[in-house]
Amino acid sequence: MKSFAHFLLILILAYVAGMVLPWWSAPLSAFLITVMYPLRPGKAFFNSFLSVFILWLVLAFYQDVRNDHLLANKMSMIIMQVKSAPLLGVISAFLGGLVSGFAGLTAAYLRSARKPVATA
Repeated sequence: MKSFAHFLLILILAYVAGMVLPWWSAPLSAFLITVMYPLRPGKAFFNSFLSVFILWLVLAFYQDVRNDHLLANKMSMIIMQVKSAPLLGVISAFLGGLVSGFAGLTAAYLRSARKPVATA
């Protein structure tokens, strides 16, 4: 349950922050939520990655449908030389998820590094 709450908080904060801040607000959201609500490093990476990946994929699909796939098709032709709007959305969502996953992983490792070491 803690893992799902972590996932949902990152998703909501990244969406709200993305309304007023640039793209890096999603990794910042993943970092802040993971610092406040710690998880093990593997789960922190996976939750951060998945929440931003899903958010950016849904937002890219929504914007793509709104402009009838015109911009995404042209951008995919320029960048990848393939006319595939969904592939462009998946690649951008993957990159955003990867950066956010590493931000969550960094926060998890920072939390574990601050724990005092027990002495004998």
